[in-house]
Amino acid sequence: QVHAVESGGGLVQAGDSLRLSCAVSTRTFTTRAMGWFRQAPGKEREFVAAITWNGDSTHYADSVKGRFTVSRDNAKNTVYLQMNSLKPEDTAVYYCAVGMVGYGLAITPTAYDYWGQGTQVTVSS
Repeated sequence: QVHAVESGGGLVQAGDSLRLSCAVSTRTFTTRAMGWFRQAPGKEREFVAAITWNGDSTHYADSVKGRFTVSRDNAKNTVYLQMNSLKPEDTAVYYCAVGMVGYGLAITPTAYDYWGQGTQVTVSS
């Protein structure tokens, strides 16, 4: 069974930064793309960022491009989401997602087969 555990969420002010981490327990971590999604109250889960298995390619939602950076450390089985210049509209529960083996970068949740429990990010104005 694969487990993904997020950490690093919290309450910050607009303009602040946060770094989310997601530790994944699987021997196949280095063969899988990883993704970050978020869900705000009353809204559907939306794609935020994704990174290939070796970190050489990334993709971002337009709403976070230039402010968020996704990275990974395969030696630690961990993926990160650095969030800068946070805005109140970034407030959501953030989830990391483990990509299905054989898939590359993907923005659809169906390309990911394991999910973390989520971590709350709240940005006050």
